[in-house]
Amino acid sequence: MKMWKSVKRFHAEESGAVSVDWVVLTAGVVTLVLVAMAGIKGKMTTIGDRTEQFLSSQSINTTF
Repeated sequence: MKMWKSVKRFHAEESGAVSVDWVVLTAGVVTLVLVAMAGIKGKMTTIGDRTEQFLSSQSINTTF
């Protein structure tokens, strides 16, 4: 009888469940970030080159 009470109390304990939820959530976020980085990996050079060309072609007009 005492063993069944211990088993029921252990089964009702939920303090570790929150930790598991956060671990799963964090793993999901990390996976999404890695997938996003893999998707834009090759395009980052192109974006950087276009940004450089645009900024280099701009001029600052001063009235001094």
